[in-house]
Amino acid sequence: MLKITKKLSGKSRRLSRRDFIATGLEVGGGALGLCLPSMLQADEANGNGASGKSLIVFWTHGGMSQQDTYDMKPDAPSEYRGMYLPIGTSVPGITVSERFPEQARIMHHLSQVRSVWHRNGIHAPSAHWMQTGYFGPTLARNAAQMPSFGSVVARALGPRVPLMPAYVTVPKSEAFGYQGSVYLGKRFNPFEVGGDPNAETFKVPNLALPDGLTLENVDARKQLLRSFDRLRKDVDQNDVMQGLDTFKSQALEMVTGDHVRRAFDLTGEDDKLRDRYGRHQYGQSALLARRLIQAGTRIVTINTGYWDHHNDIEPGLEEHLPPLDKAIAALVEDLSNQGMLDDVVIYCAGEFGRTPLMNGHAGRDHWSKCFTVMLAGGGIQGGRVVGASEKWGGGVKERPTTPLDIIATIYHQLGIPLGTHFEDKTGRPQSIVGSGKPVRELL
Repeated sequence: MLKITKKLSGKSRRLSRRDFIATGLEVGGGALGLCLPSMLQADEANGNGASGKSLIVFWTHGGMSQQDTYDMKPDAPSEYRGMYLPIGTSVPGITVSERFPEQARIMHHLSQVRSVWHRNGIHAPSAHWMQTGYFGPTLARNAAQMPSFGSVVARALGPRVPLMPAYVTVPKSEAFGYQGSVYLGKRFNPFEVGGDPNAETFKVPNLALPDGLTLENVDARKQLLRSFDRLRKDVDQNDVMQGLDTFKSQALEMVTGDHVRRAFDLTGEDDKLRDRYGRHQYGQSALLARRLIQAGTRIVTINTGYWDHHNDIEPGLEEHLPPLDKAIAALVEDLSNQGMLDDVVIYCAGEFGRTPLMNGHAGRDHWSKCFTVMLAGGGIQGGRVVGASEKWGGGVKERPTTPLDIIATIYHQLGIPLGTHFEDKTGRPQSIVGSGKPVRELL
């Protein structure tokens, strides 16, 4: 919501010049409390913009089953291998699930790390581990302890284009609250889109003016400020809009200007391209992510829905796998066709994988001892498989890889120095990667 706040003195009900300068222009960030002017100020102060690369994340909240997607076990007993068959891909020797035909076709662009692991099988601590690189929360203490890699990227690099939000979540941030900034400050929290991009009535509440306030009204207020300044040249020779805090002025421009609003408007895309992405939340979110990155956003996280399939896993996977497959493939090909693929890292992961052995309810439970993530673009070498799970997928057989290793790989590709530290609330410097090292086989 846009709020224009008047601060009047106790002795006078007239709006003074000082009050004009104190006028607050804030764009609501929902429960995250995101203050857009502060975010813009942080972008200028902290985003060095040295890197031209960006990041798009598919976050499979709840944990995607590696055995039914990327790390098939066709020779295992039926209670391990599941219901799907493996299919060949564009890279000889690499197979994926039959429910990933689109990704199979472009596997030369994609790579998998099949040996990711950590030591927790509970959703919240594991989500924190995968999104920050660090263990932190427990059942007794769910609060985030470390900033998400999205917020670190926003802090380290800022947006590529001024006024664009550096970090966006679609349609909103994940439920556990681990995609935020913690001690980096609220200004590096994600900008939540707040709606389903596939909806016919899709619009971004955080960029919408409140009822009763039109662009014409806002423009009139701007003109009033300029007129006021001309009348008070004896007091201040500067333009009033320049007298306002620069970043509050930019916040107003973000809400009323064309560049940001166009970036969020999917109606400008060709219907055939939208069909290629898929007319569902996965596909249109991915297309929106491409538009935002193209317009200057640095990182977009697509929160894809809930994958916690303890019971009857097949219907759950049938709901999620085809749209995810189509969205990833369309995004990769679209970025490639536009000459952007080398500048955009694509990452698909959840908090953990699923148990190798199907349970008595035809589902799979939580499993953090070995699972798979997918990476592509941004200089990541395609068509590679790094690491391996054991025969039936119970543990890591080759090349154990930690969440910090994966995050270090992403930072490295984005051009963020791995020696970067940021001060926590106590003033102590905290490493963004700790002991993590990039997965060199992908570089």
